Amino acid sequence: MNHQLQPLINAYEERILGQSKNLRLLLSAILSGGHVLIEGVPGTGKTQMVRTLSNLIGGDFKRIQFTPDLLPSDITGSAIFNMSENTFQTIKGPIFSNIVLADEINRTPAKTQAALLEAMEEKQVTIQGETYPLPDVFFVVATQNPIEFEGTYPLPEAQQDRFLFKLTIDFPELEEETKVLKQVIDHRYEDEAIDAILDVESFKAIQKEVEAVTVNEDVLAYIMQMVRRTRETESIRFGASTRAAISIAKASKAWAYLSDRDYVTPDDVKIVAKPALRHRIQISPQMELEGVSLDQIIEELVGAIPVPR
Repeated sequence: MNHQLQPLINAYEERILGQSKNLRLLLSAILSGGHVLIEGVPGTGKTQMVRTLSNLIGGDFKRIQFTPDLLPSDITGSAIFNMSENTFQTIKGPIFSNIVLADEINRTPAKTQAALLEAMEEKQVTIQGETYPLPDVFFVVATQNPIEFEGTYPLPEAQQDRFLFKLTIDFPELEEETKVLKQVIDHRYEDEAIDAILDVESFKAIQKEVEAVTVNEDVLAYIMQMVRRTRETESIRFGASTRAAISIAKASKAWAYLSDRDYVTPDDVKIVAKPALRHRIQISPQMELEGVSLDQIIEELVGAIPVPR
């Protein structure tokens, strides 16, 4: 692992308590150039997780509150006519940032959702026929509230597939939650600025190092077997796409890098498989009626596949 990443992880875990695995998965996603969908009830620190990561890598951060009346141009930007100069002037939207938090993405209609997802896929934005590239380090984190569906526009499966991971944020354990309460009551971090551990250029260099992590043929075959099994299991109605296999491979490389290795092991694949698959497959109606969870099915599926030596 890059010697600058461990202090970053330490500072991250000191600020965000009770989410150690999710923090590392979030870091794995940005290191592998992917994006993340986070599902969790309000008040579990989702915004703080993303804002803290942005501060630690010295990146620009923008938060967009998604609402039913949000327009695509509110995200991407627009061209306005400058009467004094008699020319059109481009006003870039909040999407032109290193880290973008799309808060409650399912509260806006599909047309506005698509504007964000196009930027994620193409890493560029077109305003009035002019194409503008997005930053090299570009990371979108979208959040969803799992308990309130009135007036929402759920993301279609094809759009969810654009996200590398889907993370579920639950309440922390009693001890960790008590520490959070104590930090707030003591004003420990309220006015204290978060110092950047890295800068964006250094982070880009680390992303290049992650790309160099090797995945041997046996591990690639293990990933493909896992993805193809999702299409052959009766408990799964719709299986995962080829993009799922690519996502697992990329995320495995990042997780291996964070584990101070330059090669991927089957254990790395197992760790990233669940967040990489849970938004890409649909369980059968029969399993839903029986109350079987999606995560449980993924765990059983992964556990049934022989692990390469």
